[in-house]
Amino acid sequence: MTNRIGQHVTFLCEADRLKSVTRANVLMDLSRDENSAEHSWHVALYAMVFGASDRAIAMLLIHDLVEIDVGDQPIHLDHDVAALNRAELAAARRIFGLSPDADRLLALWSEFETHGSVDAVMAKRMDHVHPLFQVMQAPRPVPEHVNIVRDNLDRGRAARLNHEWPQIMQAARLLLAGQPLPDDDLSRRLAFLAEADKLKSVHRATTLIDLSRHENSAEHSWHLALYALAFAELAGPGVDIGRVIRMLLIHDLVEIDVGDVPLHSAGGQAHGSAQIQADEAAAARRIFGLLPAGQGAEFLALWREFEEQQTPDAVFAKGLDRAQPAIQHLHAGGLGWIEYDVSLAQMETRVGQPVGRASSDLWAWLHDRLARHFAAA
Repeated sequence: MTNRIGQHVTFLCEADRLKSVTRANVLMDLSRDENSAEHSWHVALYAMVFGASDRAIAMLLIHDLVEIDVGDQPIHLDHDVAALNRAELAAARRIFGLSPDADRLLALWSEFETHGSVDAVMAKRMDHVHPLFQVMQAPRPVPEHVNIVRDNLDRGRAARLNHEWPQIMQAARLLLAGQPLPDDDLSRRLAFLAEADKLKSVHRATTLIDLSRHENSAEHSWHLALYALAFAELAGPGVDIGRVIRMLLIHDLVEIDVGDVPLHSAGGQAHGSAQIQADEAAAARRIFGLLPAGQGAEFLALWREFEEQQTPDAVFAKGLDRAQPAIQHLHAGGLGWIEYDVSLAQMETRVGQPVGRASSDLWAWLHDRLARHFAAA
């Protein structure tokens, strides 16, 4: 098992590079270009909101990993389709080949690419809808991007949605015409998803592995969901990986209001303090309250389950939430630990307990590497 965990980590650390792949889309506040990891998180959240299966969501977690090698391919530019297909397949074989579950991941990616199932069709639909509303729900849409959306709706890959999903196309055309959306469940879901875009601007203490910048909470949420997909074999009895992934997609949305509170912070606003817990609960009620009432209650209950750590799903999810930053820090030289003067004893308490509850095998693997790191520091 130790070797398999190491192989999973190699794959997951390679996946960190997706956070540096720039897309043609911009954040809704127009502050910068979106990256492919953020897009993967947001489109998986779209799928969750619009009722996709666990399998469709899993496809969306991995669908753009090939862009680590081939980059983003904007839809408004011409491409040599055959050459691009060959390059993406080669990238998929290389990247998924790092995982001990290479065949499973490659098959899942291929199913998505070929529209090979009902789940894949749903996943593609989410992938094609997200960029449209990313543009049109912005307070000040970029005119050039609006023109690309218009062409996409009329003649591009989104045109098929006229018969596949006429309600979403009606909403898209209302926004394109500068008209307000009606007060209905679809509009509430879109409002929630637009609000979620703000998570891409919440910075964390953890850096990318290449130390180029700090990670944000949206790409962290994507990476964590990918951790759950990869480490499913470590889950104990009663753990539903699909529910774990859904928890991890929404677990940090409260940071839109509260911000990231580093695990090793101190003082009255420290991680886990009563004030932070109260602030996060209020943020959860506000943000999930944007959804239709029934769905908002379901999301809020799932978030609370994660926070309370009383169910097998929540225990496993929380363990991964503590493991991912530790693995990031290890591969980035531990600079974040230096900033907060973190010791091995603190890691054993703050990280070891939740990770050990989630998987004793994962904690044994991680503790060995932490001990060696702090001994050499």
